[in-house]
Amino acid sequence: MKILIGQPAHEEGIVQLKNDIKANEGMDIILYPEGYLSGKKALEDACKIAQENNVVIITSYRKDNKDIAVIISNTGEKILERAKTLPDENEELNAPLYANCGDINIGYLLCMEILKGMRDLKKVGVNIDFIAHPIGVGMYSDEQFEQWVNEAQKIAKTYKAIIAGTSHADGSYKNCGISIPISYCIDSDGEPIYISKSDTRTRIVNLDTKEVEIL
Repeated sequence: MKILIGQPAHEEGIVQLKNDIKANEGMDIILYPEGYLSGKKALEDACKIAQENNVVIITSYRKDNKDIAVIISNTGEKILERAKTLPDENEELNAPLYANCGDINIGYLLCMEILKGMRDLKKVGVNIDFIAHPIGVGMYSDEQFEQWVNEAQKIAKTYKAIIAGTSHADGSYKNCGISIPISYCIDSDGEPIYISKSDTRTRIVNLDTKEVEIL
């Protein structure tokens, strides 16, 4: 199974998504950052392109100035759609936390939800094969970068699932002006397949062989 992990810039439409799909035929999954789809029109267009190209698209979209998790199947259906969990540490992750897509169960953590994953993914009740982690913008410090990667490694090892995450190439947390773009893929033993820091090139990962192609 091949997954394209992109780090696009923010945009109103889906030009970068279309270009990635067109230039890289044969992908099974496209993983894009949190909030890449700017609204209803972009979401509808993404569903159409997923169906036309027989590819699963994992990202999130903006609705009423909030982030909504979404997994679009290769037939263009929204097989997971939910609100982002509130950041309060006492708030448990919103369900659903996974979607079945053909032969695999895809787990989903949206941005800061990574910090609740170790505690709450046990609610899923099924074996997860792959966990997607769309991130809004890059990290605001080296410490945050290390913390989130460490959490991803612990989650992968605990739940025996490959996990991959990616942020936008632009923007910063609460417009603080500091952003360290992040992209990563961790195998089910908690070992890095790759970890990208301040390098916004697109990656294609073969999840079966763990080979990585940098575009």
